[in-house]
Amino acid sequence: MNTLLAFVLVYLLISISIGLYAATRVRNATDYAVAGRSLPMPVVIATVFATWFGSETVLGIPARFAEQGLSGTVEDPFGASLCLIFVGLFFARKLYRMNLLTIGDYYKQRYNRTVEVIVSLCIVASYLGWVSAQITAMGLVFSVLTGGAISMSYGMVLGAAIVLLYTLFGGMWSVALTDAFQMLLIVAGMLFIGWVIADAAGGVGTVISHASEAGKLRFLPEMTLPSMLAFIGAAVTIMFGSIPQQDVFQRVMSARNESIAASGAVIGGSMYFIISFIPMFLVYASQLIDPQLFASLLEEDSQLILPTLILRDTPLIAQIMFFGALLSAIMSTASGTLLAPSVTLTENIIREIRPMNDQQLLLTTRIVVFCFTIIVTTFALMSQGMPIYEMVGNSYKVPLVGAFIPLVMGLYWKRATTQGALASVIGGLSSWVLMEVFGAESIWPPQLVGLLVAFFGMILGSLAPQWLGQQAEHQPA
Repeated sequence: MNTLLAFVLVYLLISISIGLYAATRVRNATDYAVAGRSLPMPVVIATVFATWFGSETVLGIPARFAEQGLSGTVEDPFGASLCLIFVGLFFARKLYRMNLLTIGDYYKQRYNRTVEVIVSLCIVASYLGWVSAQITAMGLVFSVLTGGAISMSYGMVLGAAIVLLYTLFGGMWSVALTDAFQMLLIVAGMLFIGWVIADAAGGVGTVISHASEAGKLRFLPEMTLPSMLAFIGAAVTIMFGSIPQQDVFQRVMSARNESIAASGAVIGGSMYFIISFIPMFLVYASQLIDPQLFASLLEEDSQLILPTLILRDTPLIAQIMFFGALLSAIMSTASGTLLAPSVTLTENIIREIRPMNDQQLLLTTRIVVFCFTIIVTTFALMSQGMPIYEMVGNSYKVPLVGAFIPLVMGLYWKRATTQGALASVIGGLSSWVLMEVFGAESIWPPQLVGLLVAFFGMILGSLAPQWLGQQAEHQPA
């Protein structure tokens, strides 16, 4: 354990050093928020890939797969990877040409200040659960690595402090360069661990065959209305809800040109989809390697299956590779998701209240990053016990019902108006909240109801005033 800890500490020092080196490239707010829009294709692919490859992928998804099978993972990795691919195919080029600093700027430019404020606040609020999931995972890792010598709570504070250190100074430059380094470790580590575990479990074919016979590879739900609605509701949560998110936006908009932005998102999303299946394979293979351990941890906390298996049944080099890859995944996601809401809050809320020059904007953003870290760490400490998969999934319901429809309709429907956007945002949010509070027994997922209301709100809110205006023009004087 001492040797493993030593290697982990070396890795952490290297990551911090890269992040602090990146801070030397930050000269203004654009450098801090979108790396000066200068990243080459390999770095864009790495940072897009790292958008989702975090605690959710290595701990949350495998735990959900062990409990519910492939159909339980429709939200992530299926929805999450499609989100990135859709961004590359349908959104990256259009948004890149607008030369925006945040996704919130789009709503102001396309609609008005009111829409910008409401949507920006939705986006900021949605990051509480997402960043908290990463901090929770870091606490879990430090606790497991030290055999409980560092508690979950202290581990969460320590992990948050490490990520804050380089994100605070380097912004998107630190996110991008550490992502590039960490992606190499993630891919290499996952492939190596997959090879080691597959050999111990009797081969890849044996594991897949066993999972298939157990019904774990069934993807589609039962053909009943409640099951189908639940499946669709889960699928669209991240698939559409994360498209208007600042962390996705800033990673794609940091590209050197619009072609790199679009292609990098598609390639990064495709890579994420492929590599995300390795942790699922590893967890299921553990059932063949140590059925008793698998059964006990499935009952206690399924998120512990994979790290416990690695510590108990693999050689030191495999442990180093796994925990290095795991920390890489968590840190790369956490840094970007700390930066995203902080930039949005500063640019789209604070700056409008108190005008400031570029250097003041940069300083204010760093202060907000520090404050937001304290808030999400506190939220994570208060949310202990909630599964990581649920923390992440719940985060994207807010932008799904409040931000997605005004974004896509504003880009692709010329008749979309400010009145329509307001009707969409207010209708989507209010119907979702009402369903969450009073519709617990309904077969309709609240976020799906909110999405549908947001869509029809945009249509009616945009067309009704136009139609009434036309009717008034035809009235006799």
